[in-house]
Amino acid sequence: MRCRENMLYVLQVNEGEGGYFNDYCNWDWIEEFSKYVWESPAAALAARLMKSHEVSFYHEHVLNKEPNTNKHTPWHQDQSYYPIDGDKVCSLWMPVDPVPKNTSLQFVQGSHLWDHWFFPRKFATESNYLLEETGDGTAGRQYHDVPIQDIEAGKWPILQWECQPGDVVVFHMRTLHGASGNTSSTTHRRVLSTRWLGDDAVLARRPWQVSPPITGGLNFGQRAVCDTFPLVHVSTTNK
Repeated sequence: MRCRENMLYVLQVNEGEGGYFNDYCNWDWIEEFSKYVWESPAAALAARLMKSHEVSFYHEHVLNKEPNTNKHTPWHQDQSYYPIDGDKVCSLWMPVDPVPKNTSLQFVQGSHLWDHWFFPRKFATESNYLLEETGDGTAGRQYHDVPIQDIEAGKWPILQWECQPGDVVVFHMRTLHGASGNTSSTTHRRVLSTRWLGDDAVLARRPWQVSPPITGGLNFGQRAVCDTFPLVHVSTTNK
């Protein structure tokens, strides 16, 4: 079942500079992505780190910052974009190019444990998503502005690593993270990021248009397992 229509976009700060290419939800028609989902150790790794008995696949996201790309990735929290609630949720960020530390992902240490959900931010304008619903649409949850000034002032430790092709960085979907542009004049920063859902992940209402705009035909509160979010891994040890 295709989970996409057209989800490709390219961002630039100024004309003539490198572009920040994004595309996602292609795994069910690109053979190499499908093999990664079903045949790689990724699902088992996600299960082990999330301590989840079962793991379903949510979607993949391809990100390419071309050489001389000034467009950075704004500080944000993935899970507020998604119609998914639960604590057993993670992303696997895997570069296929060498990524120096200064252009790699940055994480606010421990932010996935904060008792805060943050407004999702548009990558193009860096503005917050606008509320489209109140009351039941927020599920009683208060959303906050991402504390950009405090992060950039060094209020919390920042984690960041140099990566080589095939390395993988695994992080919780509520971790605040961002990245600078690509200052290299010759090397792309190409990444495959995949999203994985554990035992407690359920479809949830958000008070804005979710991204990606896919719900798998599920009702709110249902476990996020279906043809669109297939069950990929069942552990023989984690119960």
